[in-house]
Amino acid sequence: MAEVIGVRFKNTGKVYYFDPQGIQVEKGSMAIVETARGLECGEVALQNREVADESIVQPLRRLIRLATPEDLKKVAENHIKEKKAFRACEKKIAERGLEMKLVDVEYTFDNSKILFYFTADGRVDFRELVKDLAGIFRTRIELRQIGVRDEAKMIGGIGICGRPYCCSQFLDEFQPVSTKMAKVQSLSLNPAKISGSCGRLMCCLRYEQEAYEELIKKVPKQGAFVETKDGYGTAVQVNLLRQTVKVKLDNDSDDSLRQYKANELCAVPGGRPKDGETPPHVLNYVPEPEEPEETEDQWVVSFAEPAAEQPVEAEKSESKSRSTGRRRSRQKKQQPKPQAVPAAESVQEVKPQPKAGKSRKSSRSKPGTKVVKVEAKVHTPAPEGGQKPAQDEAAPKEGQSRRSSNRRRYYHGKAKSGGGDKQSS
Repeated sequence: MAEVIGVRFKNTGKVYYFDPQGIQVEKGSMAIVETARGLECGEVALQNREVADESIVQPLRRLIRLATPEDLKKVAENHIKEKKAFRACEKKIAERGLEMKLVDVEYTFDNSKILFYFTADGRVDFRELVKDLAGIFRTRIELRQIGVRDEAKMIGGIGICGRPYCCSQFLDEFQPVSTKMAKVQSLSLNPAKISGSCGRLMCCLRYEQEAYEELIKKVPKQGAFVETKDGYGTAVQVNLLRQTVKVKLDNDSDDSLRQYKANELCAVPGGRPKDGETPPHVLNYVPEPEEPEETEDQWVVSFAEPAAEQPVEAEKSESKSRSTGRRRSRQKKQQPKPQAVPAAESVQEVKPQPKAGKSRKSSRSKPGTKVVKVEAKVHTPAPEGGQKPAQDEAAPKEGQSRRSSNRRRYYHGKAKSGGGDKQSS
């Protein structure tokens, strides 16, 4: 086991292992490492970890240091130089009349080498071009011929599916693709329909092949003799992604097809039996419990709020506007009408009594009604010495009504008790 870190030099390039030299690095940080073509600045894709010796390509290069702000500034300057070198190389290619297409230019971190990537249909003699470029840049020049798949990875673009190229987004390296994969995935074998923008077979055929191989194990093949919950039949159409199969049942008189899920049928080993033989029973289907459907009443009960009862108002004529009726109703609420109460009664709360035959709920007072409290004030002369009159004297005796005890009669401006004689003037 050896401690390594993983460094990627391009956004979707391959990850290379380096010796961290005991330095702890974080994922996403920039590092200066030693490569076969000199010093390079790359992004740390894998933190410090232990890997087997078999997975390491010897010799294992070492980490120089973590990138400083000066190093990052130098990398930005190299990107500007790459654009200038690209234009100069294109000019020289046009002057020499070479049948090649320049794709990309790359500077090393220490400017010790300039790499020019190009594509061509065949071999190109670019010896004179190298001499011209070396005379301009005064450094080592290297020209590399790449394929169309590498070109698409460098340039990027939108595929026939409407998404960016897989190679330029997340694929680290290219893997071989064959038309057999397209046959397994039930795609057209026309090369024009299963090829990408680069002219080669689409990369998605390769990294999706494993998923299709797992799905094929769960559903019978097209044309297989299957057993369903409704009887035996033949699989006519198979949808791998949806895991559904359309079956032509033997007991159906018409040519109609029935659709089943993958767990609702099973392929009979050995295929269709001979005439007179009974097919074996191989299906062990257990129906899944159905979830109760949500009704509209459940939603209404959970979200609806009971409306508040409004006080009863007098009927208004249809000719009056709606706004006028609302304004008058507000004024009526603010100014309640006093209820008639006997003058001699003490302070009491008026509560309506429920009528016979009605529920308790109906006897409650409606919101908006106001209880009026009336207090009868009787003028009593203050006694001498400033003492307050005794409250027991004003209270009625047992067996005597409240009304008779509190009655006062006035004749010619003078008061007279209820049972006494008239006073002469």
